[in-house]
Amino acid sequence: MRTQTINTIDLGEIAINVVRKNIKNVHLSVYPPMGNVRISAPIRMNLDTIRVFAISKLDWIRHQQQKLRNQARETPREYVDRESHYLWGKRYLLNLIEIDAPPYLEIQHDRILLQVRPGATIAKKCTVVYEFYRHQIETAIPPLIAKWEPLMGVDVASFTVRKMKTKWGSCTPTLKTIRFNLELAKKPVECLEYVVVHELVHLLEPSHNHRFTSLMDRFMPKWRFYQSEINRLPTNIDLPLDRSDV
Repeated sequence: MRTQTINTIDLGEIAINVVRKNIKNVHLSVYPPMGNVRISAPIRMNLDTIRVFAISKLDWIRHQQQKLRNQARETPREYVDRESHYLWGKRYLLNLIEIDAPPYLEIQHDRILLQVRPGATIAKKCTVVYEFYRHQIETAIPPLIAKWEPLMGVDVASFTVRKMKTKWGSCTPTLKTIRFNLELAKKPVECLEYVVVHELVHLLEPSHNHRFTSLMDRFMPKWRFYQSEINRLPTNIDLPLDRSDV
């Protein structure tokens, strides 16, 4: 896709990066953690028009920047006894067991039992935990896809689960493939279902335009609640705050 990047539009205390590309709508994003602002605009749109658009959205931009400053963020995990960890929206305390045996993780009541070999590094402990998360998500997603495919009239070719820095999920409509963020295992199951529906809607409408919003309203009327809920618990991904405009 041919693009032309303009360094910045300066609006007082706010500097906006502008990228013009072969798209139909203007897309405005505010990126964590510092609240950097980017506008993607059609190639045909001149800089003065983009500046006027940016000025009209200043209140929205400032509001989103404040939301990012107030967003609870998960501190780096050290994988020590009584450290808090989340699974499907529920808080668990870690119980670390060091023994000369293969690594193992088990949920018991309100605790996560993490068994590792003596001297295991933080990276090794993290690997064990996230492999458990991966199994949880890979088990939970197929029934959700099977539930929503016939309701929405779509077909998913395949899905993968991976660590993602700025998205809960992504979709390639031409290939009918979907990627889900490993961090979703920490969120309530209802939030995972919201992401599944969100990505399935992209098989019908690739962009976040008015049609996409209408389809979300049709299939999941409470989607805005789940969108808010998914960011309520502390998170360690940098999710941009977006809006699209004609």
